[in-house]
Amino acid sequence: MAKKANPRRYAQAIFEIALEKKKLDLWQSDLQKVVDAVGEGDLLAALESPKIKFEDKSKLLKKRLKKIKPLAMNLLLLLITKSDIGIIGKIAQEYELLLNDYRGIKPADVITALPLDKKDEKELAKKLGKMVEAKVELKPRVEPEILGGMVVRVGGKLLDGSTRSKLIALKKDLATGEIKP
Repeated sequence: MAKKANPRRYAQAIFEIALEKKKLDLWQSDLQKVVDAVGEGDLLAALESPKIKFEDKSKLLKKRLKKIKPLAMNLLLLLITKSDIGIIGKIAQEYELLLNDYRGIKPADVITALPLDKKDEKELAKKLGKMVEAKVELKPRVEPEILGGMVVRVGGKLLDGSTRSKLIALKKDLATGEIKP
């Protein structure tokens, strides 16, 4: 049975190379370009196809991704030879986590029923930063099904202040007869 590639190991290797060469942002940019290009289903299907020769895949990539650096292209070619090109998105995510950790930034997933304005985002990031004792970078998402309030996931903590979760808790309390003040 073939062993599955570990995106974290690839990301760690890339991070070490980027750190050594002082090209952290360049690698992040190149990885994002690759993810955007490969995210187009047809390209990924072609790169994963065993019917297409490696040389043709290489030409296709070089044509599509002219502006990425040679080391990033080498990574893609390695992933193609190992039939692991499908994990490039996870590699980019892992790289971003390593980069944020290196810079002392904690990402915070924030789900709200309505979009936050820039002032609210700034204030929320500041408060969350104090809570986790790090700089916080918000990743806001709108999901109307939470009805109101917000759900925040930062630094391994989940803070659920959504109206939906409060209503579910109230329903449970009413059903069991245990009303809490």
